[in-house]
Amino acid sequence: MIGAGLCSTLTSCFKDEPLNAECDIEQAYVHLDDPLKTFYALSDTLINVQSDENNIVFKVRPGADLTGIAPQFVLTEGATISPASGTVHDLGFSGGQAVTYTVTSEDRQWHRTYTVSFKATGSQPGDEDTGTDTYSFENYRLADGGSKSTPIYQWFELNADGTENDIWATGNPGFRLSMGSAPSENYPTVPSDDAVKGKAVKLETMSTGAFGSLVKMPIAAGNLFIGKFDVTNALKDAMAATQFGTPYDRKPITLKGYYKYLPGDKYQDRDGNEVAGTTDRGDIYAVLYRNHDDRGNAIMLHGDDVKTNANIVALAEVGEISRTDDWTEFSVDFKYSSEIDPQLLAEQGYSLAIVCTSSVEGASFRGAVGSKLFVDELSIIWEK
Repeated sequence: MIGAGLCSTLTSCFKDEPLNAECDIEQAYVHLDDPLKTFYALSDTLINVQSDENNIVFKVRPGADLTGIAPQFVLTEGATISPASGTVHDLGFSGGQAVTYTVTSEDRQWHRTYTVSFKATGSQPGDEDTGTDTYSFENYRLADGGSKSTPIYQWFELNADGTENDIWATGNPGFRLSMGSAPSENYPTVPSDDAVKGKAVKLETMSTGAFGSLVKMPIAAGNLFIGKFDVTNALKDAMAATQFGTPYDRKPITLKGYYKYLPGDKYQDRDGNEVAGTTDRGDIYAVLYRNHDDRGNAIMLHGDDVKTNANIVALAEVGEISRTDDWTEFSVDFKYSSEIDPQLLAEQGYSLAIVCTSSVEGASFRGAVGSKLFVDELSIIWEK
């Protein structure tokens, strides 16, 4: 009787445990017999999906055969997905269309929709041998990323077919961890009507409040960069949270654009102490690097090595950005430390990142609250 009663008690405990309310795709991947006919690298067959991402894009070779392709997913515990993982969608994927998936939480109370697509990347035959990629920051959205707190701004570019290309990232998701109740307009990186043309981006160094001070992250510099921000790493390894770069198959020659900068009044260290005699500065630069090592392992640059990693082949830095009340035009050439491998370039073996921040030492949580960097009409002059 005692044993029966104990079993009944344990069963009751298990039944009372709440079901998981998360409904996220954590990974998306594809199994193919010969993946390099479709993808540039084996690492391209798997995507680690950030918590604020809703569009999952597999980058494939131009002309790749997408018939019979069936993406599979790793979901948060207990969640289900429809259409089912491993389902073939020939009418969608092979026709260049996105397929919508709905993930439902284990407790059946929450759901989240994702789009999955396969996009050909790389220069097409007949492309010009020289040209310009321009980033005007007119395309942005407010996105909640599945969170129940304040929506945050995200920027994107438009592909030739009109679809959205989420190449830009910010540290806004990290700021939301400490200041989730702040209005969307009071985040470090937001759109601005003060622009050279149309809209610009305003990057502002902000206080992260009592929680930020507690974890020795008292400020959040406004930043905008090509790459991804991994919010799951934001507290335990802030440097690793920033993942810089996207594959690029052209040789960048010059970084151009416009900025203006207003430093904050009080420069402080990571403990929140004022550093007398120090004035904050902004930073804008671009970097080109090999995105795989000699064994084929994928490489991403992070906050602690974005200018120093051994795989970097070229760097373009605007230099010291100090106070300027008016829009300032700049043009800086890439300085190459090694030769470009044309075959590797054609195979998407290099990645490009453009990085802008309102506090040059913001990644180390040093800077001045109130520092503002405005950027607009950035461009890369390239040759194929």
